Amino acid sequence: MNELKMNVPEESTALRRKVPSKSLLLAVCAAGIGGTFQYGYNISIINAPTKAVQNFINQTWTERYNTEISTQVLTLLWSTIVSIFTLGGLVGASVGGTLAIRFGRKGTLLFNNTFALLAALFMGLSYPSSTFELLIIGRFLTGVNAGIGICVQPLYIGEIAPRALRGAMAMGTSIFITGGILTGQVIGLNELLGKEEYWPILLSTICIPAVMQLLILPWFPESPRYLLIDRGDDVACNKALMWFHGPDKYHGEKEDMERERVSAIGIKPKKPWELFTDTSLRWQLLTLFVIHTSQQLNGINAIYFYADYVFTQAGIPADKIPYATVGTGACECITALTCGLLIESLGRRALIIGGYSLMSVCCVCFTIALTFQESSPWVPYLSMICVFAFILSFGLGPGGVTNILTTELFTQTDRPAAYMIGGSINWIAFFFIGMIFPFIVNGLKQYCFLVFLVICCLVATYIFFVVPETKNKTFLEIQSEFYSKKKLIAANGTEGPLLSTPM
Repeated sequence: MNELKMNVPEESTALRRKVPSKSLLLAVCAAGIGGTFQYGYNISIINAPTKAVQNFINQTWTERYNTEISTQVLTLLWSTIVSIFTLGGLVGASVGGTLAIRFGRKGTLLFNNTFALLAALFMGLSYPSSTFELLIIGRFLTGVNAGIGICVQPLYIGEIAPRALRGAMAMGTSIFITGGILTGQVIGLNELLGKEEYWPILLSTICIPAVMQLLILPWFPESPRYLLIDRGDDVACNKALMWFHGPDKYHGEKEDMERERVSAIGIKPKKPWELFTDTSLRWQLLTLFVIHTSQQLNGINAIYFYADYVFTQAGIPADKIPYATVGTGACECITALTCGLLIESLGRRALIIGGYSLMSVCCVCFTIALTFQESSPWVPYLSMICVFAFILSFGLGPGGVTNILTTELFTQTDRPAAYMIGGSINWIAFFFIGMIFPFIVNGLKQYCFLVFLVICCLVATYIFFVVPETKNKTFLEIQSEFYSKKKLIAANGTEGPLLSTPM
């Protein structure tokens, strides 16, 4: 009987460790609504008003110069409005880590809303002022906002989360990205703000998440890890820990932070170029490059490109295709939530390797289905299954786990710089795929998925042999695993891949 009584509190404690507190969940929502939600939302809403904005540019050009704009110039201006978002994102990612060190994680997220509010103002005024150049400025500022948000929000969430829930909590980043994409798709429907006359309002709605974060996030504490290790403010750190975890449950997290603080004594936060000169971080940086590059080059953009064609071939009427597209957004959002539930039980390696492996299978199936699209009436439906299966695989694997690994592979003094590097790689790859993707599709047609097949297989193989499991480990334990691999390589007298290293 006594044993039973002793087991009850132990079981309830274990259960509490697996369930985040209400304070933590609210903090994730407060950080996400003005953070990575904006990234997904701004990617999504620009699709609905394409024709309306092009008509506005043509009308404005005619009023100014008394001649219609040429097709080439119109295409160039529209492409600039769309693609300058990635340039802004690169700028945001390049300064996000520095701002996070100077102003704190929470302070940077709050300051970042300035860019969203200015962007909403410029894009909203573009129509009444007949100035399409304001759209270019506004899209650039939305990119800066998204770049900083996708860099700093994972930092904040990863540092406030308890070790046992770090993966599940960090999934808030992906959940809010996919939630932003889905919201943008829904808001862009004709029944809401998708009509031609509403496009200035649609593009200005990015101010709503910014205002919400400015009202909500100030009520939450700064990252305790930042307060202790970067600022040396032990009192504020304790208050923040008690706020997030409760007065009786924060001691374990404090001990982990103290150990990391001791290891970082006398070490200033590093700049991105300093990480490249640190040989002890070589494999972490290589992993960072691989996972962030492949996140953009794995074929997910090609899937969305072919989605409309596949839906048309399956017999879906043209006016109903936007609703089918909303289905793809909902699919990605659901998989992000599912990944959040599975990541602490299955681990990071199983999900990201499994995701890339399933995406490889989908690439093969989709290539075959597109090749024989018109040979049988059931083949288009196989293509539809491939579209949703690929999105599911992406959401369960690379879409969810990439940002978590960026947090976990680096310690406090290296992490902001790592996010700057990872974010910059991501935005450069995003821009690169946007520039070359049309040429790949025109040249290879459906066989472009064989290129993505090779990329997915190579990334899955690299992660299998190189990246250790990080689930429920402290940042110092993860760092020591990479250090032990380096020593093993030195002992073997080789600089090759870690193919023989046991995980």
